[in-house]
Amino acid sequence: MNKKQKRTLVRIILAFVLLVGLIAAKELGFLRFLDGKWYAFVPFLVPYLLAGYDVILKAAKNIAHGQVFDENFLMMIATFGAFFVGEYPEAAGVMIFYQIGELFQGIAVGKSRRSIAALMDISPEYANVERDGKLEEVDPDEVHPGDFIVVKPGERIPLDGVVTEGASLVDTSSLTGESVPRSVRTGDEVISGCVNGQGTLRVQVTKEYEDSTVAKILELTENASSRKSPIENFITRFAKVYTPAVTIGAVLLAVLPPLLFHQDWMEWIRRACTFLVISCPCALVISVPLGFFGGIGAASRIGVLVKGSNFLEALAGAETMVFDKTGTLTKGEFKVQEIRAAEGISEEELLETAAYAESYSEHPIAEALRAAYRDMHQGDASLFDLSRVDSAKEIAGKGLSVELDGAPVLAGNAALLQGQGIEAPKENAAGTLVYIAKAGKYLGCLVIADSLKPEAREAVSALKAAGVRETVMLSGDRRETAEAIASELGLDSVYAELLPQDKVAKLEEIMSAGNARERTAYVGDGINDAPVLARADVGIAMGALGSDAAVEAADIVLMDDDVAKIAATRKIAKKTLRIVKENIWFALLVKFAVLILGAFGIANMWMATFADVGVAVIAILNSMRMLKKQS
Repeated sequence: MNKKQKRTLVRIILAFVLLVGLIAAKELGFLRFLDGKWYAFVPFLVPYLLAGYDVILKAAKNIAHGQVFDENFLMMIATFGAFFVGEYPEAAGVMIFYQIGELFQGIAVGKSRRSIAALMDISPEYANVERDGKLEEVDPDEVHPGDFIVVKPGERIPLDGVVTEGASLVDTSSLTGESVPRSVRTGDEVISGCVNGQGTLRVQVTKEYEDSTVAKILELTENASSRKSPIENFITRFAKVYTPAVTIGAVLLAVLPPLLFHQDWMEWIRRACTFLVISCPCALVISVPLGFFGGIGAASRIGVLVKGSNFLEALAGAETMVFDKTGTLTKGEFKVQEIRAAEGISEEELLETAAYAESYSEHPIAEALRAAYRDMHQGDASLFDLSRVDSAKEIAGKGLSVELDGAPVLAGNAALLQGQGIEAPKENAAGTLVYIAKAGKYLGCLVIADSLKPEAREAVSALKAAGVRETVMLSGDRRETAEAIASELGLDSVYAELLPQDKVAKLEEIMSAGNARERTAYVGDGINDAPVLARADVGIAMGALGSDAAVEAADIVLMDDDVAKIAATRKIAKKTLRIVKENIWFALLVKFAVLILGAFGIANMWMATFADVGVAVIAILNSMRMLKKQS
């Protein structure tokens, strides 16, 4: 509770004590001398103004600016009317209980903001930059790419960069929600917002602060509340029509029966005031955005950034989940999965020949072959004697040829060997096949494939358990490879050998085939999937610990690339939507019921107070359920 809220609480308590004292004094006859006097309302005016002077000031300011119809105006007119008809305790009581409701709202919003503000603590206050051999503590905005900074144990990494000296464990929990620290050493990338562990790191900065991970995330978080869901937009439009309508209704209720049917003016003014108190739309205009805000906060605590309540609502209705393959369901790291040596050839000889053949190539497949050879020899980097390799030549679309120890070596697809008259058996595998021949002799082939993320299978199962109707994978990979991965994960459909533009067309085809009310989510790595992420009803990107493309292209970002968190986020989204709808129906049913009772004179001002403040408080407490830790 902040200082302003504490002051409001003190005012409420003082006003409540005064009101109770005045009511007791009136019942005991101590205020009998005021009976029939025009100034009988003055004692009750003290707790009324003590509790609600700011409401009257807000109403007056809004009227001066042409913004008449809001809850402050309704409360002011209703309580003024209560004073006019002689219901002094009721007028003061209504204002006190209205302020109680406002206090609950402030506390709830503050708690919800703090759940997201934990993310805002990632903002670094300073950077230790190296200048002329000395460390200077400067604002991160003053550091530029190429500068060197030192991050001491316990300090927050202020800018994105590459470690040039040192090794440490980095706490990424503020970004990813994961409690297990990440090991970093010389050559590794580090991102701003994380906390350095026990080792000192020297880092070369790669981005300006305004382009850094922490700046992108803070901008995303700050803008999240501006993107309203369809339900929020409906409530905003509803309140704009509803408030003037009930005000006009209250005027008609106060005027028409006395004019047309010669009823008692005071009685119908009292009913009109009761009508106004009941009709305040507080429960709707407060609890609905608060519910969504709580949902966004709950998602942020598990390392998922949602750019707005509209995307949270869209995810709740997503019945079809479409996945990219590389970098999403797989690690995006090629590895040698099988070594199929020909008869009379050892696996070591085959792998050695392949590694030397690919020794000058920068292709991921070449790196996978070299890494496998190093692993076979316990990572000994001195194994490669590049003087053994000569005449390296790339053959477009087929592979390459080199001379190894003076003998010609071919490494590539089956067509490369066939073109040189070398017979090779037809191999089938869920991956890329690299055929190797030396001195005209077939040595064997190696199967290279991307490995599945360990959580991918769990993610697909969890989504199906959560009610997702269809899971689909889109891939540019070979059909055999894509189908093998889809089968292993239990996906419903797979489309392979797609170009980026083909993915957009295929997604539109999937979306048009579904129910118009259903939503389609696309999950990609955010680097080469931007068009598809933008086209989907909700785009979910792998954050890659802060990938710029992911943060900018997607509607929802998984900061630690854990696809298993999609199901958890969808669960949060559905719970948020359920709570919001509960609040709407509860508020409308209670209000309309008491409105009818008030119009017939059955409901008094205290019942009206419950219909307004009581319903608002209950709705706020219901919304605050989203602020609890989600499983």
